[in-house]
Amino acid sequence: MLSIFDSLRGLTLLSVTLRMLLAVACGGIIGIEREYKRRPAGFRTHILICLGAAMTTMTSQYLFLYMHYYTDMGRLGAQVVAGIGFIGAGAIIVTRRKRVKGLTTAAGLWTAAIIGLALGAGFFEGAIFATFLILLAELVFSKLEYRMLTSAPEINLYMEYTGRECLEDVLRLLREQEVKVLNMEITRTTGTEKHNACAIFYLRLGKHCNAVELVRLIHETAGVISIEEI
Repeated sequence: MLSIFDSLRGLTLLSVTLRMLLAVACGGIIGIEREYKRRPAGFRTHILICLGAAMTTMTSQYLFLYMHYYTDMGRLGAQVVAGIGFIGAGAIIVTRRKRVKGLTTAAGLWTAAIIGLALGAGFFEGAIFATFLILLAELVFSKLEYRMLTSAPEINLYMEYTGRECLEDVLRLLREQEVKVLNMEITRTTGTEKHNACAIFYLRLGKHCNAVELVRLIHETAGVISIEEI
């Protein structure tokens, strides 16, 4: 541990102030990246969760050290770890295209709470380093993840099209590109003029087929209104 923080391990006015300020800073650093990407839980949400978790740990210490309530000091912190799941679950949604969104935001909220608990306990080094690693994962590793997905052998595509002839043309294109259709689900047919037909494809790409190029070729097929990877 760094000796510079040794005088701040105890529960003093200076220590409490520093822990709360660091909780605001660390939570804000994580949340501002989510805010930039317009995610449901952003800057203020992460700050409040991190600060609340820090206060929980400091309250446990205060009750033990100054009020002499000899109970389990980790009990309140354990409730934070479990309770933050309810907030995280609210950030996760499943779209009508069966696409799960919000998992990264929910994980960020959970880790922000853990960082707050660490700061409230005076574990400054671990909390600051964890904040740096979380920011690294959300900013840098997301680009690496995107590159891995573009070369993935199996992809899921959501397509809106005009009619049966268009669907047959797309299936013919997939055969020409040596793409294997693992499964196909028609989510909406052309029963009415108000809505387009929709389909979800579960595909296995060939060795010389790229996901980006395949999406482009399907989009250029006559009758295809929209196509995207899910």
